[in-house]
Amino acid sequence: MTGSLVRFGAVAFDCDSTLSSVEGIDELARRAGCFDEIEPLTAMAMDGRLTIDQVYGRRMDLVRPDRAALDWLAGLYIETATVGAVETVRTLREAGVAVHVVSGGLRPAILPLAAHLGIAPNDVHAVDVALGPDGDFLGYETGSPLTRPDGKAAVCRELAARHGPVAMIGDGTTDLAARSGGAFVVGYGGVVARDAVRASADVFVTDAALTAVLPILLNGRS
Repeated sequence: MTGSLVRFGAVAFDCDSTLSSVEGIDELARRAGCFDEIEPLTAMAMDGRLTIDQVYGRRMDLVRPDRAALDWLAGLYIETATVGAVETVRTLREAGVAVHVVSGGLRPAILPLAAHLGIAPNDVHAVDVALGPDGDFLGYETGSPLTRPDGKAAVCRELAARHGPVAMIGDGTTDLAARSGGAFVVGYGGVVARDAVRASADVFVTDAALTAVLPILLNGRS
């Protein structure tokens, strides 16, 4: 469906604390016994007190997620999918809007959640992980733009070239950075309401149900 109801050609969703109500790296840290070291780093990066590249490598060196940990997180993401996430994605797709995931999270853990929501693997933009033959952690995709502060801007710029106007939905300051890539930023505070995002997003929503973003995305109402 096209026409006056469609405001954006593509909508990009963050994963952690947006499509799912958990922060994946924090949950991996809890599982690995290093939560107290990692959770403050995540909070500071999401609030803008540190940039994502200042914490990314440190967190991965501590957690070192193997195949079992990534599979466990994948299940947790699905269990904790945000209220209304399935309906939101379905409604956008039925309206002819391309739906993508754009996240600094780990791609192997996000892919099953994306499939659960009806989002194709090629539309998941996240950080890949290298695993050994026995599933042991070898490293992560250090060259991914999504490990840098401007990563979501770079991905949204590419999406805009393919689809036209893009909206970025997320809870953290890395999502705000998508604006420099031409994205309209909808701050989502339904899981965590961050003051920096509330102050700087084009629109900020606090409803727990992700469906609260639909009037903004489809009808242009703020």
